Amino acid sequence: MTKAEIASDIVLILENLYPEVPVPLDHHDPYTLLIAVLLSAQCTDERVNQVTPHLFALADTPEAMSQVSVEQIRAIIKPCGLSPRKSKAIYDLSHILIDQHGSEVPQSFEALEALPGVGHKTASVVMAQAFGVPAFPVDTHIHRLAYRWKLSTGKSVEKTERDLKRLFPKELWNKLHLQIIFFGRKYCPARGHDPLVCPICSKYGRRSMF
Repeated sequence: MTKAEIASDIVLILENLYPEVPVPLDHHDPYTLLIAVLLSAQCTDERVNQVTPHLFALADTPEAMSQVSVEQIRAIIKPCGLSPRKSKAIYDLSHILIDQHGSEVPQSFEALEALPGVGHKTASVVMAQAFGVPAFPVDTHIHRLAYRWKLSTGKSVEKTERDLKRLFPKELWNKLHLQIIFFGRKYCPARGHDPLVCPICSKYGRRSMF
């Protein structure tokens, strides 16, 4: 089968398993989503969702966060890891949003990626989930699955994103990346994975997989 045919079948499998997909990170507006996604770097969504209620009770707007010290932020987000870097990024980007964007989260990749602690993947998640702009956020898990399913070569996250965007219709990107995440957690984990019973790897998986 061609990659396009495999991709089409994968869409059907995922749509059957996950016709509705919630946003994994708890938030109530673009700003709180941005902070939650930033915290999720090298941290599980479950852990982030345990931490953010405490952080957002302290401050859930750029104005409120700018009045909190980096040390106070760090003390709360420490369970998420990388707290020195993340706390400073949260503090600094909150000031930038106030000074440069009228306290609003900007609706462009360029402006988002210019914020401290915000890379392309984080910007893609915010654009997709907060503003509904077609994006295909590729984290290490989607990168791994795309290689397992022979949809990309696994050479880089950037190449995987380009490959997936070529294979799947743009109108599916925002939902599809979430479907892949949920599928990976249940059926296609990094460790303890049995490709013979995985609904996708049993049909299309590589013999040698990471």
